Amino acid sequence: MSILIKNIKQLVQVHDYNVMIVKGEDMKTLPVLENAYLYIEHDTIIEYGEMEYCEGIEAETIIDATGKIVLPAWCDSHTHVVYAGNRTSEFVDRINGLSYEDIANRGGGILNSAKLLQDTSEDDLYEQSINRLEELIRMGTCAFEIKTGYGLTVEAELKMLRVIKRIKQESLAKITPTLLAAHAIPSEYKDNKDEYIKLIVEELIPQASDLNISHYIDVFCEKGYFDLDDTEAILKAAAEHNMRPKIHVNQFNILGGVGLGTKYDALSVDHLEELNDEDIKALKNSDTMPVALPGCSYFLSIPYTPARKIIDAGLPLAIATDYNPGSAPSGNMNFIVSAACVKLKMTPEEAINAATINGAYAMGISSMYGSITRGKKANLIITKPLSDYSEIPYAFAHDPVEQVIINGQLKDIKNPEENFRI
Repeated sequence: MSILIKNIKQLVQVHDYNVMIVKGEDMKTLPVLENAYLYIEHDTIIEYGEMEYCEGIEAETIIDATGKIVLPAWCDSHTHVVYAGNRTSEFVDRINGLSYEDIANRGGGILNSAKLLQDTSEDDLYEQSINRLEELIRMGTCAFEIKTGYGLTVEAELKMLRVIKRIKQESLAKITPTLLAAHAIPSEYKDNKDEYIKLIVEELIPQASDLNISHYIDVFCEKGYFDLDDTEAILKAAAEHNMRPKIHVNQFNILGGVGLGTKYDALSVDHLEELNDEDIKALKNSDTMPVALPGCSYFLSIPYTPARKIIDAGLPLAIATDYNPGSAPSGNMNFIVSAACVKLKMTPEEAINAATINGAYAMGISSMYGSITRGKKANLIITKPLSDYSEIPYAFAHDPVEQVIINGQLKDIKNPEENFRI
């Protein structure tokens, strides 16, 4: 199949060479072609340029994008989209004054989701999860990292991995699986955390490795969950199975998790609502991507990641949704891009870089996703008529997406019967 998009008002994130990460001052630059065309064959970007050079190009499908913007589809590098049910009752509890920690301490939170998931069949879990994923594709996200972490038993965590594998095989979206067994301490191990860590290290990681689904490991390194020694024990065990860290750090407290992550060559360290100079120093001497999750800060009313401190230090930054039932029940990357501008004080250029190229880097896929580059995969957003790409974050409650091209296929996102499966 071939697709020609003509008369594009702005073709955004255009790179003639394969940029895989954008850092510091460079994040303020977003390459744009005005009055452009884009040509796709099968699942690949073949050519693009100014409209005056489009004459003679033929395609099976021709799209007139007059007045519209074309940009890479969003790359959401931190989600928990595989879960069962919801936690609406806890939302009301927080309105009534309970904190995230209060709810967790009385057996709610992650433990609540784990109980629901353990009692849910694998087929039901798959259907719930892929339906959520397809809703997010309609919003313009075509690449997702998906974590486990709501199983908290060997059997349930492996069930989650199998569901993620099935989604990866059946969805047109690009999926990066991550094993997050160390998400919370199960009730039965409340007074014996070391035994749960032993279970993760000696049983779960080896069995998960044998399934050959996830090549990434995550730990919720946080006060009341897993401390530095716990985290290092899990990262060491994962390294023996060639699983690279992508870890939760500094959401509520600074424990030293950023430095530990960089020591183990973490692909990303995520949350960072709390950050100090030692963390910045550790990140400067690494290839680790810091990831901000402003949807979580919004929903929990906690501080926002100090994006300006990170970017102004010459570092890269990615943004992601943290989509999960407890602390960030929205996977809308359009909102996240807006929140990055409004709450993290990022420019539209920085926010779009963070949600495309740098989001792809935080999943290890930026060689093929995240920019308009010849030879990269054709995962694209075609917007509704807009005055400029900065209108995407400006009009924060509006849906800017009119069409999605995913894996080279043009999809009718307004048709409820449309699916996004291979």
